[in-house]
Amino acid sequence: MASEVGIPPKASHDLMMRQAGGRENLGFIPEDYKNYLRSKRTRNMRVGDTGGVLEYLQKMQCDDPNFFNAIQVDEDDLITNIFWSDAKMRADYGNFGDVVCFDTTYRKNNEGRPIALFVGVNHHKQSIIFGAALLYDETTLSFEWLFDTFTKAMSEKKPTTILTDQDAAMAKALASRWPETHHRLCIWHIYQNAAIHLSGVFSQFKEFAKDFASCIYDFDEEEDFLSTWNLMLTKYALEDNDWLRRLFSIKEKWALVYGRQIFCADMTTTQRSESMNSILKRYVTYQHKFLEFFNHFERLLQDRRYEELKADFRSNSSVPCLLYPVEILKHASYTYTPEAFKCFEKEWYKSHDSIVEICEIVGSHATYKVTSHKKKHHHIVTLYSSSEKIQCSCSCRKYEFAGILCSHILRIFSMKNIMKIPNEYILKRWTRNAKGGYFEGNDTIVNKDSLDQKILHNMRYRDLCGLSVQLVTKAAERDDTHMVVKNVMLSLCKMVDEKLQVNESIVHQSNLSQEASQLVQSLDDTTRNLNETDYQIDEENNLTVKGIKPKKKIVSGKRLKRGIEQISRKKKGASKTNQTSTIVQGIEDPNIEDQFPPLLPTQLSQVTSSTSKFQTAISALDNRLNEEQVR
Repeated sequence: MASEVGIPPKASHDLMMRQAGGRENLGFIPEDYKNYLRSKRTRNMRVGDTGGVLEYLQKMQCDDPNFFNAIQVDEDDLITNIFWSDAKMRADYGNFGDVVCFDTTYRKNNEGRPIALFVGVNHHKQSIIFGAALLYDETTLSFEWLFDTFTKAMSEKKPTTILTDQDAAMAKALASRWPETHHRLCIWHIYQNAAIHLSGVFSQFKEFAKDFASCIYDFDEEEDFLSTWNLMLTKYALEDNDWLRRLFSIKEKWALVYGRQIFCADMTTTQRSESMNSILKRYVTYQHKFLEFFNHFERLLQDRRYEELKADFRSNSSVPCLLYPVEILKHASYTYTPEAFKCFEKEWYKSHDSIVEICEIVGSHATYKVTSHKKKHHHIVTLYSSSEKIQCSCSCRKYEFAGILCSHILRIFSMKNIMKIPNEYILKRWTRNAKGGYFEGNDTIVNKDSLDQKILHNMRYRDLCGLSVQLVTKAAERDDTHMVVKNVMLSLCKMVDEKLQVNESIVHQSNLSQEASQLVQSLDDTTRNLNETDYQIDEENNLTVKGIKPKKKIVSGKRLKRGIEQISRKKKGASKTNQTSTIVQGIEDPNIEDQFPPLLPTQLSQVTSSTSKFQTAISALDNRLNEEQVR
């Protein structure tokens, strides 16, 4: 047990020795302790690393039906890349997966494989893990496989923004797999690389660091950024610097003037991933094999989720203490989580240390110029206020970037006596109810008629699975919610069964109607074929020649002739060479041979067969319709 929670052998042996009352009372020596652990590890890994990994993933799949895992193997069937994400990770991604930090700088396993973590931030400003992977290498092919697998695990939902370091292979994979996701570079890594490539400039000019930081952070307009960048190059004679030229070519990924309108959860670095890597060092080491790594990584997840549980309890059971009982601060304290409220409170304090100038007021539209204390640059705030709604925007785009109103807008709110935060400017991910509600995946079905039924079934299945994962993950936390969801789902099952039965009856009747239509069409086709051969069927199912009025049967009172008399009469008729008689199914006409040819045997057989089939089909249809009416 001590080994499973990461306690070193010496420390655990000393602890058990103290509990036993001395070394002589313990019953084994440190060497016995190490031998026992070694033999146990040998038994655990007897099937090898591959078998151990598969066994662990199968166990997790049994314990958590919504556990997702994927393994990529090479041409020799050896494991190269491994990705996994449990139900809690997938549910967290649905609530907070708009911004993701991705990093592979930490290697802490026996094979030296890069550990790739998809890290985000929750409503308590805590780092959370959406998925993890053990990669074979850091090539473009590995990253492409990983991004595709992550997308499948998250119901085809891709993040709005992803922050990474300056890795060329990673950037290439993101451009090909997630082209619609905004790729931002970690500013901390930008500084680190600048300190390496421009070490002489940093040491020679003390103001260079300030000017370099100004180009990254301070500007709201692209023109101001470009002019200041060129002035910096001229000032320090860096026009021909290759590293700065390459950095400027990807300026849209690191300069905030190009990223302020993109939501980044107020993150400009991959610090979340870096801090998670530092935490990971407490749980895993290079000595751990694959199976041991998974077990210790599970401990990390349990500890992080316990911290989140404590933050949820504090948020739901307490309200931040206010130094000043201001109405808008009261509203914010009840709306936001304590950590998000601190960010709002900081912006509200800063709002009272700024100067406001009125630029233009036209009706309910107003434009203001706000300048913070000891700042050279000003920001433009536009406000539209009416009895129904309030619309505001600031050139700093703090709300678009972080989801919290900036001090410039709050300064105008204070001046206009707006005492509450408008609902349109309360981002749900920072509120106490951030986990409430459910998200839908990107399986919106468009053009249903043009898709195959199997594809539609799979899309509907994935959509319902995503919602059920979120529902059961929340309901399983308590007994009362478990019973509520269970009873409702049982009722839903009965409703679905009844609906399916009704639909089956409708479909059955529709099939009968289709069969009737097909039979009618068959009749039309048969009639059309007969018309083409100049023959037709009358009301009494007698075959007649088209265009000739048939002679009606006359029923007389004469006695019927016996068989001998009929044979004698036929012989007499055959002896007359000039007399012709045409008999077609009981229809006689002496002049028919002069106008139309006689019906050939093959044609007669075809007509008779079609008529017989049609009559049989009509009879079968009548029987099925009668059975359906009785049913």
